[in-house]
Amino acid sequence: MVNTQLFQTRQGQLAAAATALNHEGKAAYAFSPRHQLAQMAVTGCLSQTFYASADEQLEQLANLVLAVDCRFTAQTAVYARQRGYMKDMPAALAAALAVWDTALLAQVFGRVIDNGKMLRNFVQIVRSGAMGRKSLGSAPKKLVQNWLLAATEKQLLSAAVGNQPSLADVVKMVHPRPQEAWRAAWFAWLIAKPFDAAALPPITQAFERFKRDVAQGVTPSELPDVPFQMLTALELNAQQWAQIARGGSWQMVRQNLNTFARHGVFEIQGMTQLIASKLQDADAVAKARAMPYQLLSAYQAAGEQVPALVRDALQDAMEHAIANVPRFAGAVVVCPDVSGSMSSAVTGYRAGATTAVRCIDVAGLMAAAVLRKNSTARVLPFEQKVVKLQLNGRDSVMTNAHKLAKIGGGGTNCSAPLKQLADEKARVDMVILVSDNESWVDGVRRGTTETMLQWERIKQRNPNARLVCIDIQPYGTTQAMERNDILNVGGFSDAVFDVVASFAEGRLGAEHWVGEIEKIALEPQ
Repeated sequence: MVNTQLFQTRQGQLAAAATALNHEGKAAYAFSPRHQLAQMAVTGCLSQTFYASADEQLEQLANLVLAVDCRFTAQTAVYARQRGYMKDMPAALAAALAVWDTALLAQVFGRVIDNGKMLRNFVQIVRSGAMGRKSLGSAPKKLVQNWLLAATEKQLLSAAVGNQPSLADVVKMVHPRPQEAWRAAWFAWLIAKPFDAAALPPITQAFERFKRDVAQGVTPSELPDVPFQMLTALELNAQQWAQIARGGSWQMVRQNLNTFARHGVFEIQGMTQLIASKLQDADAVAKARAMPYQLLSAYQAAGEQVPALVRDALQDAMEHAIANVPRFAGAVVVCPDVSGSMSSAVTGYRAGATTAVRCIDVAGLMAAAVLRKNSTARVLPFEQKVVKLQLNGRDSVMTNAHKLAKIGGGGTNCSAPLKQLADEKARVDMVILVSDNESWVDGVRRGTTETMLQWERIKQRNPNARLVCIDIQPYGTTQAMERNDILNVGGFSDAVFDVVASFAEGRLGAEHWVGEIEKIALEPQ
């Protein structure tokens, strides 16, 4: 008699067999090279993750660039920078274009290398040889020169903060030939060559005067409008630190709340209100292209000396940062992965630069954001099984994200929430699953994944239901195959929800997310 457990009859559509194995050695569906590149570009930070080393990610990136055409590489670089708010990956893709297609690099350079930090990243990646060449070459060198010759004094000063390489290294490397006297003097000042002090631009002159006054024991009443990192080697009083806070960018203030507290800024009358007002300003949040996880990081890191009013302002800023999270029609279920592998840092481990925010924090944050905008949505956190947790849609995003992130641990079973919904015969219009997709508790080594089998059970009762799988680590496989009713999208900025909203409304075709990237125009903007 035939083994009916092995050859059991299954109702519904026959899902295709898996095409790959994930890092746990279980069946999965491999993304196409284009999808893999896109996923890496918006989730990879070339740092150690739970399953992959930085070197492995770099090798994968280099191979993917060879597997896709240069046009798509250029489009992905723009998407990763402008929509995913990434830094290292867009610079690495631009460096790849410096090897394979300098004409395309010229078309997207200004949209990808949009500040001094990105310029230094680009130069460092090129000269490392990791993407195929160790020198800039004439065309990329010209692009770097043009950036230096077009930048304002404030942009140049911001670019001068940081090393490996320093901006001085870049200037010595590409030898820009400025036409303006102020720029010639500024470059000479930067690289410690003789310069005409009278020709220096005004902010740099003010900085030089400030240093002279401090050296002579004079306490200047006004600080020069330079990046605060250029001042911190000097002895500053609380009033001067307060001036730094007043003039600082939104991102700078968010990152230095504990520093301000240590230097007595919040003890100065009016400064707590001023900083809180700056942080919760909706326009400033949008202009800063703030990732929700950055606000979560600041909120978690704020010490006891940071006033409650400022901490509350971070929560208000979070509400602005999730403005792109849509309200979905019908029955919505969001399923954050809270398993053990989600305990790794969301941007990977890197000595001296590891974020305290974990993948589980981001999964919880995304689930909480959906719940905040869709108060009737169900939240089914999962590890080996669905974890029971009661959340209130009226609570703040920070509160619910914290509750979800406190669960943590256990194996990964991506099909668990889908099985519960199928067993319940629940009405489902949209399921959003946030995971690293490394499912193994329910895993097999061949055939259809359990996630797809359980999704088919849901589809029998809900033929119009849609499944969204949000990937937050760049591992190249999924538990749910690409299909008209299934979207796989990567990233951890609120921009992900633009694509999810289009998919929910039926405005995305079969190509889904990769198709959105392919729509990016490459003409100079």
